[in-house]
Amino acid sequence: MRGTVLKSLFAAVLLAVAAPMAGVVPAQAAQAEAIFAGGCFWCMEPPYDKTGGVISTTSGYIGGGTANPTYRQVSSGGTGHIEAVKVVYDPDRVSYDKLLDIFWRNVDPFDGGGQFCDRGSQYRSAIFYTGGAQKAAAQASKAAVEARFGKSVATAVRRAGRFYPAEDYHQNYYRKNPVKYRYYRSHCGRDSRLAEVWN
Repeated sequence: MRGTVLKSLFAAVLLAVAAPMAGVVPAQAAQAEAIFAGGCFWCMEPPYDKTGGVISTTSGYIGGGTANPTYRQVSSGGTGHIEAVKVVYDPDRVSYDKLLDIFWRNVDPFDGGGQFCDRGSQYRSAIFYTGGAQKAAAQASKAAVEARFGKSVATAVRRAGRFYPAEDYHQNYYRKNPVKYRYYRSHCGRDSRLAEVWN
């Protein structure tokens, strides 16, 4: 009898504690988006994926007039799109300024005809801003790079339009196909040119 009473009392206490929590939804991390074009989008995912506070990266296309473009269409240069990476991040853990720093260190800011071995307007470098604060930060960072090197930067700062995710096989390509990715990156001369510019 005593055991039954104690069990009933314990159950009542648990209900009293749990009731106020029943409708509580755990707070989710704040999220923001940033979009950067730095030539081949395969190569722009890794530096952001390695950054604390970055939630996800998505390779895709932005800046053109064709709806739902395919890789074949974009790579031909006929749609006006640029290969880019959308970075979803937690602004409480990593700042937009930090993402800009990562961007600059992974592009050749003086190449207006593409990036590294990838030539054409679809491989130009650009920062696509999603609001006034991002625009101001991007323009300030570009000015700082120009001041550092004492010459104009070819990288554009543009308002973001619609971003189209690339085909699934492009997403996380460096993880899915590490050998092919390393071969491409090495033979494209990306790292040697980055070292030349930034070191």
